[in-house]
Amino acid sequence: MSIGILCALVAGLMWGLVFVTPLLLPDYPAALLSCGRYLAFGLIALPIAWFDRARLRELERSDWIEALRLSAIGNLLYYLCLAAAIQRAGGALPTMIIGTLPVVIAVCSNLRDPHERLPWRELLPPLGLIAAGIACVNQVELERLRAEGGLDAGRYLVGALLALAAVACWTWYPIRNADWMRAHPDRHPRSWATAQGLMTLPLAVLGYGVLGLVSLTPAGAAGLGVAMPFGPEPLRFVLMMLAVGLLASWVGTLCWNAASQRLPTALLGQLIVFETLAALGYAMVMRGRWPGTTTLAGIVLLVAGVLLALRVKPRRGGAAGADAQPVTPA
Repeated sequence: MSIGILCALVAGLMWGLVFVTPLLLPDYPAALLSCGRYLAFGLIALPIAWFDRARLRELERSDWIEALRLSAIGNLLYYLCLAAAIQRAGGALPTMIIGTLPVVIAVCSNLRDPHERLPWRELLPPLGLIAAGIACVNQVELERLRAEGGLDAGRYLVGALLALAAVACWTWYPIRNADWMRAHPDRHPRSWATAQGLMTLPLAVLGYGVLGLVSLTPAGAAGLGVAMPFGPEPLRFVLMMLAVGLLASWVGTLCWNAASQRLPTALLGQLIVFETLAALGYAMVMRGRWPGTTTLAGIVLLVAGVLLALRVKPRRGGAAGADAQPVTPA
């Protein structure tokens, strides 16, 4: 249990880096950031796969298809939505929306099992705290954008909707990934992370190729806003893609896989809060100032909501009746 929690913590610290990348490369379209990150992930996975080839040979065709699904939705589509959301709504609001993942994943993972359900009466208070936390940060960000003269209500709303789409992708991914890891306890988390990297590579190459073809047309080049293949800051772009490809994608996935083998999904979902807190911390460091009272209150409410949700125990039979018995996660 302790090793699983530590692995989830390291994964959260690594994944928090991906929230910073769109802010450091604001001129790059989200599609290019997503394809660039996972192209780097796939290339990094190639030499690792050579050393891990014996374990990778144990994977069956169905396993590789599953790795492809996980890579397409949990990697490329998720980060495409997240990067686009951050570029449209700033770093704080999408981060807080992603911060709802602990409760969303816990609810979905428990509702999948009719014999272990979270009683809604006990779940509503933490959900309310998380909603209040998002509202606090949202208010601060709206005031900041108004003061800077950069508030575009339509753009901000689209950013929020894209963040919700990212939540949907990453609600599906950890539940599906944990199902596979538990169904294959003999598989090593490192080889499964590498397998996902290998399956991400052709998708990223295809995406990069499509962007390159689009850039050849005048309308497409205007829409992308940057010159292919590496944009206006090639060295910075390449270094950042390699950094997030190695740290956020491979190391983060490796640690999350290790945690998925050791922790129940309902508990694992709560620990994604490490990613949210890391992302908020990195964003505040980039701004060079301590968050204000309202933002701090939003962070406290978020953490309190997750901790309160962590105390909610699934009950047998999906009802919270008098004879229902709490189930302690194994």
